[in-house]
Amino acid sequence: MTIESDPSYPAHWEADVVLRDGGTARIRPITTEDAGRLVSFYEQVSDESKYYRFFAPYPRLSDRDVHRFTHHDHVDRVGLAATIGGEFIATVRFDRIGPDGRPASAPADEAEVAFLVQDAHQGRGVASALLEHIGAVARERGIHRFAAEVLPANGKMIKVFTDAGYQQKRSFEDGAVRLTLDLEPTAESLAVQRAREQRAEARSVQRLLAPGSVAVIGVSRSGGGVGAAALRNLRDTGFHGHLYAVNEAASADLLDGVRAYRTVADIGGPVDLAVVAVPAHRVPDAVRACGEHGVQGLVVLSAGYGESGPAGLQRQRELVRQVRSYGMRLIGPNAFGVINTAPDVELNASLAPTPASARGRIGLFTQSGAIGIALLSGLLRRGEGLSSFVSAGNRADVSGNDILQYWYDDESTDVALMYLETLGNPRKFTRLARRTAAVKPVVVARGGRHTPAGHVVPGTRLPESTVSELLRQAGVIRVDTVTELVDVGLLLAGQPLPAGPRVAILGNSESLGVLTYDACLTRGLRPLPPLDLTTAATPEDFRTALTDALASPDCDAVVVTAIPWVGENAPADDLAGALRDAVARHPGKPVAVVHVELGALAEALSTAAGTVAPRPPTTPPAPGPTTPTAGAPAAPPAPGPTTPTAGAPAAPAAPGPTTPTAGAPATPAAPGPTTPTAGAPAAPAASASAPRPADAASAADPAARPSTAGEGRIPAYPAAERAVRAVAEAVRYAQWRRSLADAGQVPEYEDIDEAGAAAQLAALLAGAADSAITLDEADARALLARYGIRVLPTLPAPDADAAVRAARTLGYPVALKTTAPHLRHRADLGGVRLGLTTEAELRRAYHELTEALGKPAELLPVVQAMVPRGVDTVVRSVIDPAAGAVLSFGLAGVPSELLGDTAHRLVPATDRDAAALIRSIRAAPLLFGWRGSDPVDTPALEELLLRLSRLVHDHPEVIGVSLEPVVVATEGLSVLSATVRVARPPARTDLGPRTLPSY
Repeated sequence: MTIESDPSYPAHWEADVVLRDGGTARIRPITTEDAGRLVSFYEQVSDESKYYRFFAPYPRLSDRDVHRFTHHDHVDRVGLAATIGGEFIATVRFDRIGPDGRPASAPADEAEVAFLVQDAHQGRGVASALLEHIGAVARERGIHRFAAEVLPANGKMIKVFTDAGYQQKRSFEDGAVRLTLDLEPTAESLAVQRAREQRAEARSVQRLLAPGSVAVIGVSRSGGGVGAAALRNLRDTGFHGHLYAVNEAASADLLDGVRAYRTVADIGGPVDLAVVAVPAHRVPDAVRACGEHGVQGLVVLSAGYGESGPAGLQRQRELVRQVRSYGMRLIGPNAFGVINTAPDVELNASLAPTPASARGRIGLFTQSGAIGIALLSGLLRRGEGLSSFVSAGNRADVSGNDILQYWYDDESTDVALMYLETLGNPRKFTRLARRTAAVKPVVVARGGRHTPAGHVVPGTRLPESTVSELLRQAGVIRVDTVTELVDVGLLLAGQPLPAGPRVAILGNSESLGVLTYDACLTRGLRPLPPLDLTTAATPEDFRTALTDALASPDCDAVVVTAIPWVGENAPADDLAGALRDAVARHPGKPVAVVHVELGALAEALSTAAGTVAPRPPTTPPAPGPTTPTAGAPAAPPAPGPTTPTAGAPAAPAAPGPTTPTAGAPATPAAPGPTTPTAGAPAAPAASASAPRPADAASAADPAARPSTAGEGRIPAYPAAERAVRAVAEAVRYAQWRRSLADAGQVPEYEDIDEAGAAAQLAALLAGAADSAITLDEADARALLARYGIRVLPTLPAPDADAAVRAARTLGYPVALKTTAPHLRHRADLGGVRLGLTTEAELRRAYHELTEALGKPAELLPVVQAMVPRGVDTVVRSVIDPAAGAVLSFGLAGVPSELLGDTAHRLVPATDRDAAALIRSIRAAPLLFGWRGSDPVDTPALEELLLRLSRLVHDHPEVIGVSLEPVVVATEGLSVLSATVRVARPPARTDLGPRTLPSY
């Protein structure tokens, strides 16, 4: 069914979803063309399931039933089907009913709902996914409640309703359980939905990374080419499952020592993963063969898709649709492959050159094969191994979001490294990154920051520094290069998190120590004076100095500097052993080594002392009471001793509290605010959470094998700046983890009319095209008013007489201003006259305005009542393609705009976010009584920010709001002008039911 054949067909209800077991299904409206599919589906349902559905034996559907179940008006009667391979596996329908339980039309807001799931697909979460989607459809059609009758013996169906998280009523009538569900989303229903999403998407990735059998399609008989390389890597790595080679011209039983078949269908056993390495024009045949054989997932190495132009992009869309139609997931196309070093898997389905990566605690995701090679080589060269590696190529299906879902509870991964060129669904990425970062570091390097013309990576309207800061607010450690990605990952994978910014520096070179000291100050750390051991220092001197530094309560991290010895050289192994011995005695603080021309030392330090053991999900240690976290997004200090200035040497802080028991889990939450600008009062401080103990290697696990990565490794860097950058990022991240203890909350306001705003937006967009529209003044004021944001009215003044009448209506004193686009908010051009108290003043101002700037028809003058004096500010919110929904704040005027003095927070903002937002601009002191002026009403400003955040978060149709100026007085504030832009919500939204990106 298409829109062309039925204009009423709601194509936007179509969606691909991931099911509980990691497979996929397509959900779509049932149409008149589905009669044959419905009958075939019903024939495959057991008699018991039919009885549960119809409360009586019902062996077959009559022609009347088939007509009724396939003919819908998509308003009062709706049916959805879940399909795999084009065939139904489940259906759900609702019929709107009135108070008497009989069929009805709007404004009746209740519907009767019923499900039927094929027995072979029960237990896969199909009904739960259908309930999410049919609920969203019902809300769109003005239905607020579902009613369902279920036989008491049908426990599975009752559980689908009761576990959904909606508010519900339950009764027993006439031998059946009657359930009534309130469809308004609740915090519980959203939590249930996202928990199911995480489990399903993580499981779908796990099926790709831990298959029991792999077939490589496109293995050449000559042993050359991509397919043969992938097969050799799988074979040589020692993959623990069954391995097959597929070549349609295969004439022997073996290819490269692996069982060979002409087609996937010839393989006698199941195939969990297929690696496809055939030309692009032959990929559809390979996908079809895999789908019909029951393959669970594909890694498509073949190129010639989105990276090759419009024709390739269309080919890519068709590939995704075909793969999902069989319930499979896809990595690629144009992928580099996947690696899983788990001892019971040993999967290397990639083109990575040998030797393959060692087993370690780092997970790595890239969108670029070339970058993937560089990162794999860099980690291997510096002695670090991987838990898993995914190079997704064009990222047509499986994306970084899916991998984050998998890493979130993957016990083999301690640190997540990601090279990204796009964020796909930025709202979802920041949500998942925030949750994952609460339990393990997420380090991201972004390509495509400055998008060249014609490049496939979408750009951003925000400065790169702003995008980085927004990602940091979500707990992401943002780096600029792949070298920094490796540098930071090495430190986080092998060292504990620091308790604060105090850094001890020791080594055998005074000059190198001074360089390290300067680098610490540049990064906002608090270095202690360097300890020069002199060039005559022995490994024992290093051991003693490092032991003393680690035992001292005056530092939180240590940087060791080393240069070659003059004269008789001490073996590098001796120095490495001395440093490792000191760390083993006092393992609670991170240590980094800076070496100059001591490659042997770096190699010796990269050798682990034990085996790789998983870490418990812990929080970083809390700093001492007066220890600030400088140079990082930080929770403002609590009242008490003065906080030292960031980036300057300071007296050592008092030691932190005693470390509690290891393994205290961290609670995921929204990030805290950044450090406030000097001169502005701080937002309430976050309390420190449980400390993180030193990580210890576990050599007791007989399944663990020795690795070049592990707890005994001390990261070494060839430059002081690189080591300090890694330490600074660890300090910043540790502080963010501590701030989760009191991350704030998104407040509820009783006067918000969310339903009314939704109805208004639906009416405004009903006749609109696909492009965005700017609301007129009346509609914008009405929409904002539903969220408690009052915009001061203006009256048009097409001539002087109209201006006088407007002033009489509003009451003197008034302001006269132009609203022409080229003069709007440009008081510096003379388009505003303030404080007009009489008719004569108003007429004179009108004459001067039109004489100087142009005719009234060009200026579009308006009259507005004067408001109490205060500080002029600007509040905005936009949907940015790289960062998602963003809330912005700054002072009005050319200086702030010229200097870029605007702060940003991700939406939804918490009360702590709002408090920190207004304090984080450089001009913030103007709000708090600078040079003896009266402080303005910042609580009112914070409330305005929170209300706007709620509006944009609740309604994805709102793509841009600008409130300018907002005059904040000593009591209250006034919004003088508002611009609101709306558009139809995007196909992918993080607010609706679970869906995969659409093509």
